[in-house]
Amino acid sequence: MREDYEYQEYLRRKRNKKRALARKKRRRRIILFSLEIAILLVLIIGVFVYAKVNSSLRKLGTAPEVTSQTQEVYNPDKDVDNVIVNQEAAVDKVMSGYTNILLLGIDARDYDDPDYCNSDTMIICSINNDNGEVRLLSVYRDTMLNTNPAEPKYTKANDAYCQGSITQCLSMINTNLDLSITDYLIVDFKALATMVDDIGGITIDLSQEEAVHVNNYSQETSAVTGMAFDPLPEVAGTYTLNGVQAVSYSRIRYTAGQDMKRAQRQRLVIMKIIEKVRQSGIAGVEAVINDVFPLCRTNLSNAMIIKMARQMIGYYDIVDTAGFPFVFREESQYVNPELMVPITLAQNVTQLHQFLFQDMNYSPSGTVWEYSDYIAEASGFDESAAVGAQISDETELAASEADTIR
Repeated sequence: MREDYEYQEYLRRKRNKKRALARKKRRRRIILFSLEIAILLVLIIGVFVYAKVNSSLRKLGTAPEVTSQTQEVYNPDKDVDNVIVNQEAAVDKVMSGYTNILLLGIDARDYDDPDYCNSDTMIICSINNDNGEVRLLSVYRDTMLNTNPAEPKYTKANDAYCQGSITQCLSMINTNLDLSITDYLIVDFKALATMVDDIGGITIDLSQEEAVHVNNYSQETSAVTGMAFDPLPEVAGTYTLNGVQAVSYSRIRYTAGQDMKRAQRQRLVIMKIIEKVRQSGIAGVEAVINDVFPLCRTNLSNAMIIKMARQMIGYYDIVDTAGFPFVFREESQYVNPELMVPITLAQNVTQLHQFLFQDMNYSPSGTVWEYSDYIAEASGFDESAAVGAQISDETELAASEADTIR
């Protein structure tokens, strides 16, 4: 009897063991199947995004196209063939570890040629290739620089694009600042407004004065873009701005800080857009690809844009922003009093390389010293003028959300 009981118990344990093994195999198959599905979904999404980006890039200005007005073929690569770069910058080993792109916001209206108008927003985007750290540096539109290295002309920086389009603008940036930038992205009012609308707006704290200016600027921005807006209550508060309002906020310059504060607002808008795109994920990226890409002009390659779009979500991180020149004087009695005169250009360029590339031993090129000496002599503002000069990150501006948001 006992032997029968033990035998039956042995059979029961054996059956249970087989069942447990079968359940384990089923669970393993389910887990493996789930992983396969997840991997498949990732692959499908990756291929989908790649196809979307690659297809949309045909509209973006990364390939030759015929313009409706001139019937001439537009080839973005030709714009950088004749860009001037100082020899010292061309062989700089520190800068070779960074990807530098010039972001331009142009003030093009219906009656303007988009190749020859004021570039009121000039931002150098510098990406550390080793760690993904991004720094943004605004070049103030009124900065006194040599805007035409081929035929020297010292005036407001935004004159370069107006006179010689992207080629002259890049040459100005490179020769005055000892850089070697040939990549660019150009947007106008409508491109920026469309991007903000596609991601559902951006939330920004406004002072009462800013709210009033947003409403005022929005009327013209709406007329230029053909896009609508609802007026804000003209009181201080936190507001979700639509595309027209975000562009208008970026244009405000008649407050304390003037153009410096405006440049900070522009950098804040960029950071808010990046935050929102990260939150919206693929849906937000797809909308931007479909609606915004056709409104931009760039010479970035398809492969580079795809790589940057992929890395934007979790790799790139904006770690600092600033404005150039860092130290300057205005209201010279010898040159246009509206000019922001770097004190001195050479010293500001040294600080620029420290800020963008953490190059603490940088020494400006002979070209920069030549430009610097000319500006100092023409304006009457030499090194001694640093006493009492303005600092671009002075207290009331440094405390701005634009330079503290992460």
